[in-house]
Amino acid sequence: MSIALFDSGVGGLSVLREIRRLMPEESILYFADQGHVPYGPRPLEEVRQFSEAITRFLLERGAKIIVVACNAASAASLLSLRQTFPHIPFVGMEPAVKPAAEQTATGKVGVLATPATFQGALYASVVERFAAGVALLPHTCPGLVSQIEGGELESVATRAILEEALGPMLKENIDTVVLGCTHYPFVIPLIEKIVGPQVRVIDPAPAVARQTERLLLARGLKKEPAERGSLQFYTSGAVEQFKNLLAMLLPEGGPIQQVTWQMTFEIMEPVII
Repeated sequence: MSIALFDSGVGGLSVLREIRRLMPEESILYFADQGHVPYGPRPLEEVRQFSEAITRFLLERGAKIIVVACNAASAASLLSLRQTFPHIPFVGMEPAVKPAAEQTATGKVGVLATPATFQGALYASVVERFAAGVALLPHTCPGLVSQIEGGELESVATRAILEEALGPMLKENIDTVVLGCTHYPFVIPLIEKIVGPQVRVIDPAPAVARQTERLLLARGLKKEPAERGSLQFYTSGAVEQFKNLLAMLLPEGGPIQQVTWQMTFEIMEPVII
């Protein structure tokens, strides 16, 4: 039995990295739906359909818990996934507005996320519950996910996207930046160069790893520390591209299998090629 994660692409590897650090004994399945990346601009119903199909795929391969390691997919589908698969625990992503609101001194917080995240009820709920009295400055960073998927973590174009988003926020005196997309932690070094040491950057991945461990313990599903668990990757994109990104973004790799999307009984589902 394995911890399973999925994302539209390689962004969820930022969450896998933290889970691996916290629970190295656990085996992990990771699904990168690079054939449909990015999820952010897609209709919520379409993302919901992808998420349910990927969940079934991962459950068939022994998932004991599923981490929706994608803010857009969490916003679109977390509630429906829990209703459709009540027997399996899910961990989702939400922008870390709560800790940002608790710690800001200026009362100004920047939030970087994709359109699907900002449109979802999950973000609205977090803002309503935790952001009273705090000014949130949102930006969708168009093109940033594609830059990261292309391995462009420090390029001129990537910096330009971030400067366009962060420049107006800095003029408004933000002291905190919340990362509302799992791809964005991979450009934290570049973000920090732009905002300077006076602005705190919040990566939610460590908190998500801790929540995953808590749920495993609560359900008696956590593996006892022993040998290092295995890693298995699936991508609906090009294997060679994923392999190159994996080498860039993670300190270790594993077998990669390519999947394709096909129509079966009027339902789109991923199938191993």
